[in-house]
Amino acid sequence: MSDMAVIGRAAWRGKHSARARAASRAPDIRRALQLALAGGWLLDGVLQFQPFMFSRAFGQLIGGTAVGNPAVIARPITWNADLVQQHAVPLNASFATAQLLLGLGIVFRPTVRPALAASVAWAAGVWWFGEGLGGVLNGGASPLNGAPGAVILYALLAVLLWPADREASAPFTAARAVGTPASRALWIVLWLGLAYFALTPANRAPQALNGAIAGMASGEPGWLRALDGGAASLVAGRGLAASVALAAALAAIAAGVCLPRPAAKATLVLAIVVATVIWVFGQAFGGIFTGTATDPNSGPLLVLLALAYWPRGTTARIRPRARHAR
Repeated sequence: MSDMAVIGRAAWRGKHSARARAASRAPDIRRALQLALAGGWLLDGVLQFQPFMFSRAFGQLIGGTAVGNPAVIARPITWNADLVQQHAVPLNASFATAQLLLGLGIVFRPTVRPALAASVAWAAGVWWFGEGLGGVLNGGASPLNGAPGAVILYALLAVLLWPADREASAPFTAARAVGTPASRALWIVLWLGLAYFALTPANRAPQALNGAIAGMASGEPGWLRALDGGAASLVAGRGLAASVALAAALAAIAAGVCLPRPAAKATLVLAIVVATVIWVFGQAFGGIFTGTATDPNSGPLLVLLALAYWPRGTTARIRPRARHAR
């Protein structure tokens, strides 16, 4: 072998080793997102330990989600609500503990897979028996009230953040486990669904958004009531225009995942801004200051989802060559 060939081969090995070392030092974005998801479950578990949840009123709150749903959906919800009212303390303690265990399971690497799988099953059950499918079948679903149901977003994130690499060079973290086409389809369906809900008759009435925002002020601290009041006044009598503008933004976000990298980043920033505005002004931080919230609602989960779709850098694309996916 000639000296030039030896030098060239050594240079290639050195470059490859440098890239591998850089990859090993690169932040594990998927793991960071998994930990954020775990934080959501832990917060839900803590909120579930509030005194309100151990009262009959919590069961009545669950029962209210059956209203307007088809009988096949409503009857199990009503059964569950009656059961919770009769045995509020032991059942709620088990609900809270289960969510804490899900969060802790995701935190620890040896249990991350079973915990993510369990969180999908738990989220599906809560979505039906606790949230009435997020109101998607009763005409009451709205981006402002957490449609399609905050808890189902936990399940979606668990699937997208599953520690496996079906597509090693995926353009964004959410595509690593399920592939780019499937992850893009899930994004589009979610955000177009939110755009549709924004335009339903119940949400485009002149005072619909005003009433939804104003209704969140009850039980909130004074500073948050002032924010809600200002936002409600801004959209008073402008329900149709506000709904159309919101739907247009949500539709643009849906399309963004298929756009070139710079445009995709811009729409992801828009998604984060829209989710934050909805969380603050439409959801009043999920009502966590009232003592009656079981979770912070969909706003933070939509932000986390947008981060999962953030385009990956060239260094990050080397990481899947590692021996074990995380």
